[in-house]
Amino acid sequence: MYSQGASSLKNCVDTYTLQKAEQCYENTLCDSMFSTHFSYNSYESINSLFLKNCVNCQDCIGCMNFRNKRYCILNKQYTKEEYEKEKFKFDFGSYNFLSDFKNRYKEFVLNFPNKYGNIIKSFDVTGDNIMNAKKSQYSFDIYGDMENTKFTAHGLNAKDSYDCYGFGGGAYLLYEGVDTGLKASNVYFSVLTHSCMDTNYTYMCYNAKNLFGCIGIRKGEYCILNKKYTKEEYNQLVSKIIKHMNEMPYVDKNGCVYKYGEFFPSELSPFTYNETIAHEYFSKTKNQILKEGYSYRLPLEKDYQITLENTDLSDHIKDVTDDILKETISCPNKGSDLTKCTFAYRIYPEELSFLRRHNIALPRFCPNCRHYERLSQRNPMKLWHRKCMKEGRSDSLGAEDSGRMSESPQTRMSCSNEFETSYAPERPEIVYCEKCYKGEVY
Repeated sequence: MYSQGASSLKNCVDTYTLQKAEQCYENTLCDSMFSTHFSYNSYESINSLFLKNCVNCQDCIGCMNFRNKRYCILNKQYTKEEYEKEKFKFDFGSYNFLSDFKNRYKEFVLNFPNKYGNIIKSFDVTGDNIMNAKKSQYSFDIYGDMENTKFTAHGLNAKDSYDCYGFGGGAYLLYEGVDTGLKASNVYFSVLTHSCMDTNYTYMCYNAKNLFGCIGIRKGEYCILNKKYTKEEYNQLVSKIIKHMNEMPYVDKNGCVYKYGEFFPSELSPFTYNETIAHEYFSKTKNQILKEGYSYRLPLEKDYQITLENTDLSDHIKDVTDDILKETISCPNKGSDLTKCTFAYRIYPEELSFLRRHNIALPRFCPNCRHYERLSQRNPMKLWHRKCMKEGRSDSLGAEDSGRMSESPQTRMSCSNEFETSYAPERPEIVYCEKCYKGEVY
């Protein structure tokens, strides 16, 4: 329920890009989790809350950069008996306590380093959230088997491709595509085009080849504007069209020129800016959207009759009765453009049952606002050139003061490694290169 990027989930609520998980709540960019909540970029963990950059942790609360740990709270090790006693002090069934702990945890994690990028088993790549890739630059959310790509996002199993979003599946030589691939090659300027070869400017075409400017073609070939031609006629006419596109290009209302080789102009899209996924990565108000020349559509008006203000909700989940299922609750964001706020929301029986079972307080925001809150946790799809922030220590420091830094003379030196990272320079996080980060992981 209320999840995006979900794969192989069971009984999970309010998640973003989560796979192989069960009984999880408010997790973002996680994998292989059980009964673990409010966690980010963590894997293979059980019965935990508020993990960041953790792997194989069990029975932990509020930890960061841990590997193979159990019975830890705020990065402090406890015995099993001590942990069982301490965890009862963390009553996340209370919304006030949950909110206070969230703020405390945000400050806590600033004391620990972050790896410059979430890059796993990859070579010669730049970007973030990349695994099993090589020679891929400025790429984000790459899930494996990627080679020789650039300016891409949300890809799997593709080669020799540029400027694509939501692509792959055994594809190569893709350019300027959205939701394109599946055993495809030489597919240029496409939307929702799969299993095609040698196509230009297509929309929702499948199992076809040699298309130019076509929509909805199935198993066709040598078509221009959905009209069938012979191979010879097709080749001659395509050359003329490309020449004409370059000599008399389309010019949009902002003066942008679209010759052959440019993607579809945004003003021709059947969807407005605030209706597309672009809004999730680059949220804008109505005024910003219109000022930048994009289209905007007013959300459908819904005559919600608010029956309960969010400020009047019971603080603790144990005090919530089934009557809450009948209420229409106000959202504090009151219809904000930036989060596509729905003004109001309901609590569903399955959701209430889940929250009670895991002792988690009722949410105070509508599902859309909660989704945008999860999105805000991830870094932007943008890179900055930075230097490792690992600093050396003075030789005069004792071992008890310098900790890991006292292990060798080399570790006392400041690191000079540089990298491309999605952490902007003005952000408060500590950012390390891979070598230094590994040296600090516990």
